[in-house]
Amino acid sequence: MNIRYTNKLIHESSPYLIQHAHNPVDWYPWGEEALQKAKRENKPLLISIGYAACHWCHVMERESFEDVEIAAFMNEHFINIKIDREERPDIDHIYMDAVQAISGSGGWPLNVFCTPDTKPFFGGTYFPPKRAYSRISWIELLQNIQRAWQNEPDAIEGQAAKLLAHLSTPTIESRENNRDFTKEDCHAIAKAIMQKADIQLGGFGAAPKFPQTLTIRYLLGYAHFFKDKIVLNHASWSLKQLIRGGIYDHIGGGMSRYSTDDKWLVPHFEKMLYDNALLISALCDAFQITGDKEFKEGIDNTISFLLAELKSTEGGFYSAIDADSEGEEGKFYVWSKEEIEEILGNDADIFCKWYGVSQQGNWEGSNILNIHSEPQAFCEVNSISIDAWEKIIAEGKSKLLHKRNQRQRPLTDDKILLGWNALLITSFCRAFAATGNESYRLEGLALYDFIVNAFSADSIMYHSYKEGHAKIPAFLDDYAFWIEACIHLQEISGNQQFIKQAEYFTLFVEQNFSLEGSSLFSFTPSTQKDILFRKTEFFDGALPSGNSTMVYNLNYLGIVFSRHGWTERASLMLESRGELIVNYPVSFSLWSLYLMYKVLDKYEIVITGGENDRLLIEVLSLFLPNKILQSSQKSVDMSLFFGKKFDYQPLIYLCSNNSCLPPVKTTTELSFQIN
Repeated sequence: MNIRYTNKLIHESSPYLIQHAHNPVDWYPWGEEALQKAKRENKPLLISIGYAACHWCHVMERESFEDVEIAAFMNEHFINIKIDREERPDIDHIYMDAVQAISGSGGWPLNVFCTPDTKPFFGGTYFPPKRAYSRISWIELLQNIQRAWQNEPDAIEGQAAKLLAHLSTPTIESRENNRDFTKEDCHAIAKAIMQKADIQLGGFGAAPKFPQTLTIRYLLGYAHFFKDKIVLNHASWSLKQLIRGGIYDHIGGGMSRYSTDDKWLVPHFEKMLYDNALLISALCDAFQITGDKEFKEGIDNTISFLLAELKSTEGGFYSAIDADSEGEEGKFYVWSKEEIEEILGNDADIFCKWYGVSQQGNWEGSNILNIHSEPQAFCEVNSISIDAWEKIIAEGKSKLLHKRNQRQRPLTDDKILLGWNALLITSFCRAFAATGNESYRLEGLALYDFIVNAFSADSIMYHSYKEGHAKIPAFLDDYAFWIEACIHLQEISGNQQFIKQAEYFTLFVEQNFSLEGSSLFSFTPSTQKDILFRKTEFFDGALPSGNSTMVYNLNYLGIVFSRHGWTERASLMLESRGELIVNYPVSFSLWSLYLMYKVLDKYEIVITGGENDRLLIEVLSLFLPNKILQSSQKSVDMSLFFGKKFDYQPLIYLCSNNSCLPPVKTTTELSFQIN
């Protein structure tokens, strides 16, 4: 950073934008000032998109954006705009599609060249400052673009118009898919996923390996409902590899974004809030199905990390922790054997053997902690009792954490995002249901209160919050995850105000995000005007899509509130993606999950009367992901409660399509009714 230079990013709140505020590049934030300047001076736009925890974004900044000569060329010939993709995913989606159409691949940093009216005509990701491995250098690319703009403006405008026409083609509804889904579709999805399974090492495909926890959740559900031990073993093994591998931080907790190798050893060290929220949900499924305490430990360790390192003093949760510290990726997290021996003394030998620590190291001369043994077998080989082993590991982790906290920490991206925090509420709810840990229910309720106070104003929700200020109207994902969170809060609390909040915002989404001629929703509201076009996002990637989440929300709330139009729309949304879901389930993992739930019997469970919290906790502990659950001690004017008894003794009703079995008093009796 060179404080001799200051550009217009200095007034922004995004940590990513502030990182570039002292570049010699004359960066602008996205907005009218930059766009009008481009039109006035007839200069192409350079739109550069990244995020605070992005390693290669930092590399390109150091190599090119801090270079005075390169910056001077950029300033003379382009209007340069920096965008935080996490603040403006709507803009990122459009330009990522453009770069993928141009080059066949994408990633961050995303660098897109546009006409003054924001139409893309060329782009790519990382470019080196000098030509390397036959790759064009950044300065060469800038020079080529500048010459083309000067000499062939009409050709560039024509190319931009064609690309925009391709990108903005509306999503076509696949009417030929309007059919009833069957169990055969569920089998086909499981088979397609398992064809990509790495049976030996866990997960799917080759390096780089992403956690794909949504896909694992499908396999867990499928294995449970269809009694498939092979699928269950792979899903369980994949999760264990995640929480045993170097991708997981064994000292401080929390999972990194992905593994650069196929053995889960060397992560890309950035930690994202959403990855860890989704990991918790997958671990909850695994623990409820198997009862394996390793999954519960994974839940507890991951939540402990979130509370210790990402929770703000106000109560919201920050977005991410950077991969880099002191200019090096992973430096904060790795160890030499000498360091560990100095800190742990006589206990170092057992500790190092358990975590695979060696003199030569397992990554660039240092050690990434990872586990390759089962505790019982390890203790037998090393002639140590389980109790002694547990004591050494627990005390060793505590001592190393204390030492590590004295190092220079990676940057924390301290903006708070509605959608990611809403995902975490759902994870807190599911963690409470799976473990019965009351503190997790309280965390979910407290986070709800923070979001209501921080993100809502003027009858709408906002996307991003920092230092007392919320900005950018919320996107579909934000609302979808928020509605889902309210549904789960209602389930764990018996407070029907949460489900009414979910109904209110579902009506809002229906009114503001619907698209004419489509059952799907737009990513942006109809009121938004600062983008080229309204895009429909329906692929499930690192994050579930807002549309797939809305399938769950509409179906659940349509039954609770007897809104048949909502359940019908949920069915139409599934049908519109039908063949894609079955043929490409890894890209439609959450869609796949809800397709399976549609095929299976629905469990409408109502708990009434008495002091029913204990009974509610017991019901929540059961693995019933396709359930609709409501509870109340007093009569409630909602359809699922009609005709139910409210007495001093709590009762459980199992219903379907407005028809209920006789009420029972225990979860054991409920399980007999279900099975």
